[in-house]
Amino acid sequence: MAVFVGAHAAHAQEAKTTEQDKKPRVTVLQRLVVSAGVAKVAIDTPQAVTVVEQEDIDRLQPETIGEIIRATPGVNVTGSDRLLGQSFNIRGIGAPENTGDGGRIIVNVDGAQKFYEQYRLGSFFSDPELYKRVEVLRGPASSTLYGSGALGGVINFETKDASDFIAEGQTGALRLKSSWNSNGNGYLVNSVLAQRLGDNAEFLLTGNYRASDPYESGNGKEVIGTNFKAWSGLAKGTFNVGDEGKLRLSYQQWDSALEDQQLSQTSAAAFFGLIDRHIIDRTAVASYENPFSDNDMLDVKVSASYSNAYNEQRNADLRNPGPGNPGCGTGSFAVVCDSNYGYETWQFNAQNTMEWAGDNWENHLTVGSQSSYQTRKAEAFRNDGTQFPVTFHPQGTDLKTGVFVQNEFVWDDRLTVIPGMRLDWHKLTPDDALNAPSSDDTAFSPKIAAHYKINDTFAVFGSIAHTERFPTIDEVFSTASSSSTFLPSLGLRKEQSNNFEAGFALSGFDLAQAGDSGQVKVTGFYNDVKDLIALNRPFLPGFNNKQGFTNIDQAEIYGFEIEAAYDSDYVFANAAYSYVVGKNKLTDAYLTTVAPHELALTLGGKLPDYDLSFGWKARIVAGPQDAARDGTSAPVSDPTSTRFAKAFNTHDIFVTWKPQDGQLAGWEANFGVDNIFNKQYKEFLMNDDAKGRTFKVSLSKQFGW
Repeated sequence: MAVFVGAHAAHAQEAKTTEQDKKPRVTVLQRLVVSAGVAKVAIDTPQAVTVVEQEDIDRLQPETIGEIIRATPGVNVTGSDRLLGQSFNIRGIGAPENTGDGGRIIVNVDGAQKFYEQYRLGSFFSDPELYKRVEVLRGPASSTLYGSGALGGVINFETKDASDFIAEGQTGALRLKSSWNSNGNGYLVNSVLAQRLGDNAEFLLTGNYRASDPYESGNGKEVIGTNFKAWSGLAKGTFNVGDEGKLRLSYQQWDSALEDQQLSQTSAAAFFGLIDRHIIDRTAVASYENPFSDNDMLDVKVSASYSNAYNEQRNADLRNPGPGNPGCGTGSFAVVCDSNYGYETWQFNAQNTMEWAGDNWENHLTVGSQSSYQTRKAEAFRNDGTQFPVTFHPQGTDLKTGVFVQNEFVWDDRLTVIPGMRLDWHKLTPDDALNAPSSDDTAFSPKIAAHYKINDTFAVFGSIAHTERFPTIDEVFSTASSSSTFLPSLGLRKEQSNNFEAGFALSGFDLAQAGDSGQVKVTGFYNDVKDLIALNRPFLPGFNNKQGFTNIDQAEIYGFEIEAAYDSDYVFANAAYSYVVGKNKLTDAYLTTVAPHELALTLGGKLPDYDLSFGWKARIVAGPQDAARDGTSAPVSDPTSTRFAKAFNTHDIFVTWKPQDGQLAGWEANFGVDNIFNKQYKEFLMNDDAKGRTFKVSLSKQFGW
């Protein structure tokens, strides 16, 4: 790809169109990024950014959120492929065992931060069918806008709008969709109703029901506990206010109620037995934005949100005492008791961007604030009905408020310099039953990033950022996990990191034929982390006279990512390679949260006359960095861990048919086969075997009026 780009530098230009349709060629590296500051295309951002759009989601036919981001370089899903067992990992940051990843990786839904942590459960509960776009901002450069501790990065989910379905000249639309996959006999039923009322209001109402039996791995073995059923819905209204103002009101809910479900959703630890579990996740957002085009000093965005994730667990197998089982009587084994858990978060965001411009320069200054109040809830009940505290899920509140400023200076449309800084304050207040003091602290996160276009073909970029992450309620006040107990971690220090990124980008047009486009982006990074918070393993059964969490004095995470993209009238291709290494600098031991090196490839074709596109995808994954984790056994220091794997490669195919004109317009069909060769494998950051061969098909029809 780089050879083609360099060889055709003379033909490079800012945008090219095909002779056929005069529409600009837009590869995945030319997609617009809207959540990193002033909107710009991905290849021109001085950080690693991936944008997943509606066409990608439709082609993937994802059953879980994790499938949307799996091919993003440096990004992985941790825990399991179960609907309730998934968390995110970016560049070695994130794992189900790390309860503070809500601060290291910030997940937003329409601007509302989402965070959930519970023993042997995932951290994000939602359905892929609710979203039209996902932006993944890798690394700490986004900490200015989203949180001082965002060492891993930010994942922004954007829900669908009525205008995404209403065609020009029409006022309403109804879309009906269903999908099915062979591995687990999984299916989805979806409906979308969109209606525009006059010139100033539109409404969207969508509902989904998704269910599956347990899936099978490549060797034909059923992976127990992977069955699920869940419904979800979104109601959204968009209103024009004045000349340019836009008000959005939305509410979404995800609901899963299952009997006899595996208690452990993040591992194959079947000894925990079964439980009845009901999880409801709610998100409500009210936002207003106005660019005030006639006033350079105003470009306002304000939002208020409410998030509530609630889990009710009942009737565990191990609730009643038995041989070697303390059950849920006196001296209860709380994890199997009837219990309720939850996170409730109120949040308010406000920012304004001011603009100045000259003959060959422009400047955008953004100032803003974010405040949130989060309550962590837990209650458990013994067999006699008495309530007692859940020491592995301590209750408390987390109050945060932060202010930030980010400036973006552009000179001659070539040099972009982006300095920024953020100051956060938080206060942790434990529940009275914990008999522990509250604590408060401040965190400061400055950064500077720059991007320079040497010419229309070649550009270089880099950034320096400092992050500081507060300990969470769980990290500070938790005193138990499974059969072990330990001391609260009242002396935890906040994590601090100094982070460096540098890279270059190549762009070219008219490479192999008129109107085609190709880009390459290479990003190298180094994170020097001080006081990294981690579980104070190993734990032995019974009382461990030590803190449950500790600070690792010095750790480092480094590596590089390569992204390449090509698009033409009949052929498209994408490639992504990630190489990440993480170590404890004092012991030289590998961090167990860093996924092996990976290469993801996509090669596709298009038949415009028949409204068809098709292609092949592959993931080629290396073995673990630590040779002791090659799949033969778990480390002796952690006998319950399955954090091991072997090198593997998988191959998928896909076909999409979407008629644009004629009587068949409005129909869309997607067909795919994942893991064509039925490979038996396990992801390093997951504790279950992965899915075997899976046939997928989806069909939708849209009606308009």
